Amino acid sequence: MPVYKAPLRDMKFLLNDVFDYPAHYQRLASGENATPDIVDAILTECGRFCEEVLSPLYQTGDEEGCTLDNGQVTTPGGYRDAYEQYVTGGWQGLSAPEAFGGQGLPASMGLLKQEMMGTANWSFSMYPGLSLGAMNTIFLHGDEQQKQTFLIPLTEGRWAGTMCLTEPQCGTDLGQVKTRAEPQSDGSYRLTGTKIFISSGEHDLTENIVHIVLARLPEAPKGTRGISLFIVPKFLPDAEGGVGERNAVSCGALEKKMGIKASATCVMNFDGATGFLIGPENEGLDCMFTFMNTARIGTAIQGVGPAELSYQWALAYARERRSMRALSGKKDPEEVADTIIHHADVRRMLLTQKAIAEGGRAMLYYAARLADHMVEGLTEGDDRKAEKYDDKLGFLTPILKGFLTEMGCEAANLGVQVFGGHGYIREHGMEQIVRDTRIATLYEGTTGIQALDLLGRKVLLMTRGGAVRDFTLKIANFARKQLTDKRLRPYALELLKLTGQWNLLTVRIMLAARKERDLVSAAANDFLMYSGYVTMAYMWLRQATAAVDRLDNGGEESEAFYRAKLATTEFYFERLLPRAQSHAISMLSPTRTLMQIEPDHMAFTG
Repeated sequence: MPVYKAPLRDMKFLLNDVFDYPAHYQRLASGENATPDIVDAILTECGRFCEEVLSPLYQTGDEEGCTLDNGQVTTPGGYRDAYEQYVTGGWQGLSAPEAFGGQGLPASMGLLKQEMMGTANWSFSMYPGLSLGAMNTIFLHGDEQQKQTFLIPLTEGRWAGTMCLTEPQCGTDLGQVKTRAEPQSDGSYRLTGTKIFISSGEHDLTENIVHIVLARLPEAPKGTRGISLFIVPKFLPDAEGGVGERNAVSCGALEKKMGIKASATCVMNFDGATGFLIGPENEGLDCMFTFMNTARIGTAIQGVGPAELSYQWALAYARERRSMRALSGKKDPEEVADTIIHHADVRRMLLTQKAIAEGGRAMLYYAARLADHMVEGLTEGDDRKAEKYDDKLGFLTPILKGFLTEMGCEAANLGVQVFGGHGYIREHGMEQIVRDTRIATLYEGTTGIQALDLLGRKVLLMTRGGAVRDFTLKIANFARKQLTDKRLRPYALELLKLTGQWNLLTVRIMLAARKERDLVSAAANDFLMYSGYVTMAYMWLRQATAAVDRLDNGGEESEAFYRAKLATTEFYFERLLPRAQSHAISMLSPTRTLMQIEPDHMAFTG
């Protein structure tokens, strides 16, 4: 059975050399205890837990799946014990406020934990992962009583949380939500309706499950302006804050899925269930975006995780599998054939996986710093600071979610290709990675939805191109500083060209969209992918800059480690970044190439 190894060396390189997290944590009120020694100890212990406890359950959980019997979901063997170890280790409250039982560490520490857990076993990580979004939503929008009642058991991991948004008729168009919430004399509400695709909606890992539910009040306005948000627990809390009577919410079915089969994806029925309003009436969608943005950043990890896992297993296979001779001459003359890692095309696939995994990780860690500042602003009640960093993070979120999950799918498919026919066989685990990661491009908004959010909402409507101008200015300022080093100059010059092009493309789309509304939708996917390739190029230049500095001045890693970073940077700029230009051309193609065929003429069958 393949095994997962936590990429601690690469993680520490990013934390210490590329983004200087030690200095970053010193500037945070929540970073007082995030000293280098503490961070190192946390990463090491979390890596051990993921390698020894979660990774061995990855394939067995897929084979066994979840079962539903009389409304009760049973998770695969080993999951309950693993979750108990997770709770005992205090992992759920790593970044939660100390006032509610957490350890009060920066939000980014939770992301580092999630990356390792998600790579080792994405299905398992979804159970506590959904709880984090529920915790954030209650912390930001709940009243004091709701915080005291629900946050402590959620932080301790005794209770779990979910996000109940979509319904059979609406998908992403939440304006069509029909679930009803009737006010009661005691201040509570009775919720009636059906929610679908609810991850962790029902399971046997915790004593209670807290559902965060979108529903409509009587006489609410139509569309998204008439949606409110509610807390609906599986068991109502008793007077002491423990588990009381069973609420009228139940699992009606388990979805039969392509992948992540060990994660319970449920149809949830609310039959007059007792709920509690969270946040203002009819502003539920705004409150829910706290949860959704948390989930979208978490989903971006599922782009990096599969790339890392597939790369680890493909690399190990390529070092051992023998087939034919290298075109440049025999590498292992005493053997019947050379190992396939000596073939250039296999190197192409492996390096693509490596560039995606390590470049994507850098994108996540860059965003995590912004998240730390945003969370601190919210915690301290500094609305100006929170809004500033929320805007910065909001621009990057659809790029992270959309681009990285698409690239994660590519990397997972390449892993199967490295294995050849053996990659199609279940025992090697490669086809499972493909099945599991495919959902990442769909939930929390498909790639198309992320693209429209980026181009249509964040770039054109909200900032009129300002978001792109601000981010590219930061990239350009960094790139200019590297022009004096001949090892970095080619990459810096290319990035400077791209920052200019990114702004020009934005302006051209903005002007053309005034006359042709469909252009935004037609260009959105290419705009997102272009944005992703340029952003990842920025991350690779930052890694190359740090590697050059450590080669010149000494570092904790070996010379080979830093030279591998430079080689991967060159590979990315020469082999992957040119893809951005095809997207640049496509996003400006005439809309008629998509819209001129009548729907009835899309197919002609006999």
